[in-house]
Amino acid sequence: MAKEPAVDQEKCIGCGLCTSICPNVFELGADGKAHVKNPGGDAEQKIQEAIDGCPVKAISWKK
Repeated sequence: MAKEPAVDQEKCIGCGLCTSICPNVFELGADGKAHVKNPGGDAEQKIQEAIDGCPVKAISWKK
């Protein structure tokens, strides 16, 4: 089974970096925070780029 990204809502500041890197995976919700809309929407390498780029480390792989 493929890995799935998860967003920690407590940490997320809604900067939108993940949505610009992986628009098929992440979206900003009505609360202004990032949410996973389609876990398999982009390649794992691209999702990892979003994880690494998150300024508050709010994205990780689901355990």
